[in-house]
Amino acid sequence: MRCAVLGRPVAHSLSPVMHRAAYLELGVDWDYEAIDLGEDGLGTFLDGLDETWRGLSVTAPLKRPLVALLDDVSEDVELLGVANTVILGEERIGHNTDVSGGLNALREAGIDDVVSARILGGGATAASMTLTLSRLGVRRLEVAVRDPARAGEVVEVARRCGMAVEVTSLTDHDHGVVDVLVSTVPAAVVDPFRAHQAEAVFDVVYDPWPTALAAEGEARGIPVVNGLDLLAHQAALQVHLMTGGTVRPSLLRGAAALELAAR
Repeated sequence: MRCAVLGRPVAHSLSPVMHRAAYLELGVDWDYEAIDLGEDGLGTFLDGLDETWRGLSVTAPLKRPLVALLDDVSEDVELLGVANTVILGEERIGHNTDVSGGLNALREAGIDDVVSARILGGGATAASMTLTLSRLGVRRLEVAVRDPARAGEVVEVARRCGMAVEVTSLTDHDHGVVDVLVSTVPAAVVDPFRAHQAEAVFDVVYDPWPTALAAEGEARGIPVVNGLDLLAHQAALQVHLMTGGTVRPSLLRGAAALELAAR
């Protein structure tokens, strides 16, 4: 069987090394590759897949345009309009493993049953993390963005989840302490002082690591979760959806860490 990760750019993706490590652990003779693909070629690519294809991981910029090309989607994809996984068979079924992957990564770090949160950024990852936070119990959410006009999708997800939501500027730091801070923006635009305004930090960046924000959080002794944790947990869920097998996220995280160290 064949699987792949699609996106542009995609050469940097750690998905191949994680999925191949999973196949080795499960003892299945499957193939997983990285395919550079833009939005304009996505439909043609999907239409050309044969019965040897079982699953696809999908990254930027394809997570939103993919949804319109699927036959059915999970509840999370229906709510978010964002899919990062496709299971192939008689139909194309879309899933979003970022939501549950983020939830599992946070819980692994002991972050659970929280009430307030702050998200930096307003893109597709921020929308997925908003749904994740709602499942941790968050009811008050602040969305900090460079352009408030671009926060609409995240705000809509938050409201659908029953959250009280406030939009602020990414450069405005005069706000109180929250239970968890989630950064979905490039490390260079984040003031590390924000780690002093949270009881836990989740920075979706994984390379280079630690970011200034994460380092500040670690210096304070608060829980810190990184993008590699998210990648490993969501990839473990993808492997299960695609193969039916179960692998430990720690195995995938280790494989990804070794790949990063070798680059």
